[in-house]
Amino acid sequence: MVDLKGQYLKIKPEIDHAIQSVIDSGVFINGLPVGEFVSNLENYTGARHVIPVANGTDALQIALMALGLQPGDEVIVPAFTYIASAEVIALLGLVPVMVDVDYDSFNVTAAHIQKAITPKTKAIIPVHLFGQSCPMEEILQLAEANDLFVVEDNAQSIGAVYSFSDGREQQTGTMGHFGCTSFFPTKILGCMGDGGALMTNDDDLAFRAKMIACHGQAKKYVHDVIGCNSRLDTIQAAILNVKIHHLNDYIEERQAVAKRYYEGLAGLKSIVLPGKMPFSSHVFHQFTLKVTDGRRDELKSFLAAHGIPSMIYYPLPLHQQNAFTDIAREGDELTTSEQLCQQVLSLPMHTELTEEVQTYIIDKIREYAQQ
Repeated sequence: MVDLKGQYLKIKPEIDHAIQSVIDSGVFINGLPVGEFVSNLENYTGARHVIPVANGTDALQIALMALGLQPGDEVIVPAFTYIASAEVIALLGLVPVMVDVDYDSFNVTAAHIQKAITPKTKAIIPVHLFGQSCPMEEILQLAEANDLFVVEDNAQSIGAVYSFSDGREQQTGTMGHFGCTSFFPTKILGCMGDGGALMTNDDDLAFRAKMIACHGQAKKYVHDVIGCNSRLDTIQAAILNVKIHHLNDYIEERQAVAKRYYEGLAGLKSIVLPGKMPFSSHVFHQFTLKVTDGRRDELKSFLAAHGIPSMIYYPLPLHQQNAFTDIAREGDELTTSEQLCQQVLSLPMHTELTEEVQTYIIDKIREYAQQ
């Protein structure tokens, strides 16, 4: 599905030098590369503040903690996403409210969210899934009208650009009260371990998030709130400082791979290609098909038999996970999320995918579809 070694080999001298520089410095926690990466990510995204943390899940949890939500408050989250988006809600004693998603984009919409709002609702977590933005203009308007916080889960769509109706453009992760991202190695901007970050344009929220991420202290050994210990270590920051300068190239390479998939797989019966929304660019964290004839698992097995990996993101919606049985609420019918879990299949998508290998993948899918 990914070729992290191949990506590393292309920039090996830069990465090796960055890592060796940290080792030579002996400063493995909060070394200079951490501050440099914060500045680089702020410049890249346009966010006023970036708060580096240990992983993307911590970023989501710290964001909710910084907003001052109280146990029993409801937070709306899509049912079709990775568990981390809802897991942090439950960990804090909040109530995850599961809502459905759009069949074409895989993303939550304002219409889905509106059905789930109650007097207990305090926040929304729109997840920019698979590489493109949720319809943020409508979501932000709905949030403002109902006095709700917005925490963007941008783990899969860093670098995607949202276009407002008035012509303004903003990167995903910079429009809500917080944006949260992950630098897990397989992400578009990935380190060589764990890492994550929060983004915000609010000075007070940034101060609070930084304090929470550092044991609740703004001054050493003076703890004003209960916090946690979540840091991006210096070696990972040094690696990210190298890779962020290649990020636009990585995105363009993924878009080129996606273009070949669209052209090569067009017109196949029972194969629905990913929808691209007119208000968002697409950075293609995944290239996810929908197999509509009930033979998704057969196609997956056929590809595996021919040496082609594929993945199901996700095989079970969140509202059907045992972990949420007694603590979550369903905001409305979740039929699309359930349908997608039966149909989706993600193909190899990475910067090292050659045209020759991709042609082989496309040819095998066409061979199967024509059986």
